[in-house]
Amino acid sequence: QLQASGGGLVQAGDSLRLSCVASGGTFSYYAMGWFRQAPGKERAFVTAINWSSGNTYYADSVKGRFTISVDNAKNTVYLQMNSLKPEDTAVYYCAADLVYNDYAPKTPREYDYWGQGTLVTVSS
Repeated sequence: QLQASGGGLVQAGDSLRLSCVASGGTFSYYAMGWFRQAPGKERAFVTAINWSSGNTYYADSVKGRFTISVDNAKNTVYLQMNSLKPEDTAVYYCAADLVYNDYAPKTPREYDYWGQGTLVTVSS
């Protein structure tokens, strides 16, 4: 089970940190991803991390502004978002995929488990 939180209304240039608490298993063999879906658009990849290797992947649109990290003790994945822009406005979803390598997928269909989503609104 994944529980995402931390969304809200912020101004352009502000920062926000999203959290995704994972429960119900051992997540050492999982890849964790963050995706977002803006109104009228498809769900899009934001970032992902392989829980065991720590390998990270970012969409070009967020590189240098967003950072994904994990806290093993808390079974939590974080998405630190800095220098937010109005185009970052979307519902953000965390997702988990069981993997047996050091990779993290970038497409939604590869993920097996999804959180409920948290809304991020960035005003200009």
